[in-house]
Parts: sequence; structure tokens; C-alpha cells
Amino acid sequence: MQLGMIGLGRMGGNIVRRLLRDGHSAVVYDRDPAAVETLVADGATAASGLEDFIAKLELPRTAWVMLPAGAITEETVTALGGLMSADDCIIDGGNSFYQDDVRRALELNERGIHYVDVGTSGGVWGLERGYCMMIGGHKEAVDRLDPIFRTLAPGLGEIPRTPGRDGRDPRAEQGYIHAGPSGAGHFVKMIHNGIEYGLMQAYAEGFDILRHANSPELPEERRFDLNLGDIAEVWRRGSVVSSWLLDLTASALASDERLENFSGYVEDSGEGRWTINAAIEEAVPATVLSAALYRRFRSREDESYADKVLSAMRKGFGGHKEPPRRGPAP
Repeated sequence: MQLGMIGLGRMGGNIVRRLLRDGHSAVVYDRDPAAVETLVADGATAASGLEDFIAKLELPRTAWVMLPAGAITEETVTALGGLMSADDCIIDGGNSFYQDDVRRALELNERGIHYVDVGTSGGVWGLERGYCMMIGGHKEAVDRLDPIFRTLAPGLGEIPRTPGRDGRDPRAEQGYIHAGPSGAGHFVKMIHNGIEYGLMQAYAEGFDILRHANSPELPEERRFDLNLGDIAEVWRRGSVVSSWLLDLTASALASDERLENFSGYVEDSGEGRWTINAAIEEAVPATVLSAALYRRFRSREDESYADKVLSAMRKGFGGHKEPPRRGPAP
């Protein structure tokens, strides 16, 4: 099956490569000519611009947009909508806000153009591992694109099958689902990323407690000088907290247990905030997920104004003086 891909970054490029390996064909476009040339060497067809891109796609056309969420995706989807025809399909595989998907689908459907939102998880490892996909859109369009999704998905692999799934949608076991109408795919992926924030924060805090188990503030007989790399490794094997995130942590600690190449400044890409907003709208408590998001905000401050206010109040009501600032832990 033929697919057009706009945006050939780490994920877009590897999605194309995985499709080419399985016998699909691809037309590719990116503002960076070098990215296009690399995919052409792998067997893709180059496009020089959006009009050339559309001209090289077979009817009914399928264009996958793999760009950062926000203005650039909005502009690209709008431009494609002006160039495509009824029964063509636009896929947004980035991390767009699900409410934008709902709006875009309504606008494009008026012209008979399908819009499919694909929450795509797999990162830089997707080429070899496959991509977990959460898909939103009309059943007709999603079913037509099934050969694409089936190739990109990881498949059953070595994960044991879940008892009691007889008669259910087999695609979930392959690593992709049709979650619902337009917007549902990115909504599920949004919550997926919110959960990811919480899981990552739990691991981070746990290893921080382990690292400070030899603190001089503890009684000497209760201090432990622990090997964090070995702890991460043993937890990977048979532990209830084993996961791919732990695998990545173990790899990082094996290379450098002090993590000297990292500052601890942690960005958030938007999905965590949207997850908390959804929880508020639904009146659903999300204490872990919201705390994980706020911790990312705090990671970007060397000195918090809020902490200074706390110190000022303590000095005011009790004469408490701040102790000398501690240096980094060894």
C-alpha cells in the first residue's frame, strides 16, 4: 500500500523505513532536503513540495503528517485539505490536542476527506520494536488503512496472551486499536502520556531515596551505600516493577551511575497538562499525575520564589534562620 509522509524526523523517517521493509511504497516530503535524500536512498519517492507530494500519491490518497503539535501541524493539515479530494485521507500521527482533531475532522468531512488521528508510541525504538497505535476516525477509513497499521504495529511478540480475550478485537493484541471516532486516538494517547509522567516520576523518586540512603544525617548503623545500577538490573528480572522505562533506567545507570551528563531540567510536551485538564473537566482525582507534572515545573528552577516565601514566613513567626546551602550529593 502507498503512503505519503510529511515530516521525516526520528519517528516519521522510521515509520517510512518500517513500511518500506514490508513492501509498502512511500512518497516523502520534508523541509530538510537531507532528510528526504536519506529516505530516497532507502527506496522512497521524493516530493519537492506539497503540490508535488499530492501529485505523486495514488487515488485515494493517504497523507500522514508527523510534525510537532501546534501551528505547523495545523498549517499543514489545512494546506493538504485544500489540495486533496473526496475519499482521500489525512492522518495526524503526532501529539495533537484531541479537541483539534474533532474540529479538523468536522471541517474535512464536509468535503468528503477522511481525517484519522493516530496516537503513536514507540519513540526512536519503533523501527525495530514496532509502534503502539491508538487510532481515531471513521471505521471506513481506519479499515482501509489496516495494512499500514498492521505493518507498523509490534505484533504479538513474546508477550503472553491475556486470558478471557476470546471474541474481542484481535488488533489490540497486535499493538493497535481503533479507539473510536475522530479525536479518540489522541485522547487515549494523551492519557497514556500522563500515566507515563507518573511512572517516570515514581522511578525517579525511588532511586533518589536509594541514592541518599548513606546520608550523614542518618544514624551510622542505618546508612547503606547502595549500587543503583545493580538494583535497577535486578528489578528488571522477575520484579513486579519491571518495565521498559526501568530497562532504560538500568541502561543509563550502567553507563554512569552519577548521571553526570544530565542537569535534571525536565520538559513537558503538553500531554501531561491536557491530561490534568481532562481530569478536572470530568471531576476525576488525578493526584499522582498532577504531582508528576508539577515536579517537572519545579525541575526548571534553581531557586523557587515559593521556597523563599516559606523561609521568610518561618523567620517572621519563629525567628528560624536558613542553614547554609548544601552542595550536591556525592
